[in-house]
Amino acid sequence: MSRLTTPWEIKRTLLVKAEEETDPRYGCKPSERPVEDYIKFGVINLDKPAGPSSHEVTAWVKRLLGLGHAGHGGTLDPKVTGVLPITLEEATKIVQALLLSGKEYVCVMRLHGEAPEDKVKSVLDEFTGVIYQRPPIRASVKRRLRTRKIYYLNLLETDNKNVLFQVGCEAGTYIRKLCYDIGEALGVSAHMQELRRTRAGPFTEDSNLVTLHDVAYYQEKWQQTKDEAVLRRFIQPMENVLDPIPKIVIRDSAVDAVCHGANLAAPGVLVIDSEIKPKDSVAVMTRKGEAVALARALVTTEETLQLNRGLIAKTTRVLMSRGVYPKMWHKTNRQTQNP
Repeated sequence: MSRLTTPWEIKRTLLVKAEEETDPRYGCKPSERPVEDYIKFGVINLDKPAGPSSHEVTAWVKRLLGLGHAGHGGTLDPKVTGVLPITLEEATKIVQALLLSGKEYVCVMRLHGEAPEDKVKSVLDEFTGVIYQRPPIRASVKRRLRTRKIYYLNLLETDNKNVLFQVGCEAGTYIRKLCYDIGEALGVSAHMQELRRTRAGPFTEDSNLVTLHDVAYYQEKWQQTKDEAVLRRFIQPMENVLDPIPKIVIRDSAVDAVCHGANLAAPGVLVIDSEIKPKDSVAVMTRKGEAVALARALVTTEETLQLNRGLIAKTTRVLMSRGVYPKMWHKTNRQTQNP
């Protein structure tokens, strides 16, 4: 079966609809935010250790940084290690974007009987593509049959009854259940022995991955020195979460209307990613690279470039605080307001 393209591998081209400079008096590049806002709209690419749950790790980070709110991008079982994006304060609004970006794991599967390597590889190939999966009994979601995409399943090594493989999959895929199903297909049964997440959307082991000890160390150093560079070593702008998601860049004059929940109209668009289709999730951005909102596309990229009026995206989640950019619109019904 041919390998599916992962969300982070899709290549898009930014297409210009109109030209307009951004006003330097309002907003700023995400990497240049004042310290308070940098934390408030920040994300930590955390290396979760074995033992605590994802919720416990998130709570520890929240206490270490003295925050009111924190979230995480995809639950990992207590014994599972690896990439766990932690969203801070206002950045918790962006967690749903990680569900669109896919995950990658390295797994050790323990077979309960003998199976030749060529048969194992053949069965792994059969599980590439769209599969049916029912969550395990201990899952926190309703146990109903659903489909999930397996982008690739690469056999890395076999040693007697241990099988090491790499899997790229859609968010919400249960690797424990995948191992069980592979074992059934092999006719020998199997279970998940060890698991490590190596990617969550744009976050990987190579993209500034830090441990809980690193967070504690840098936080203590920040308290002592107040050196902003220390915070920026382990906290990233929340906009990094949006890397794999198609984007629409809008005028300064449209920003505050979207922040008030308005849907996005064609006159507000400056630049748009290629290959956007109706119902696609998109990120609405400023010219400075700030995230304004998540939205659902109503028309294609080509139609957006041609339209001079009408709605092109429905706002689903506002990410930017109101008032960062000036109000340049007249108050009307928020569902029909055209920025």
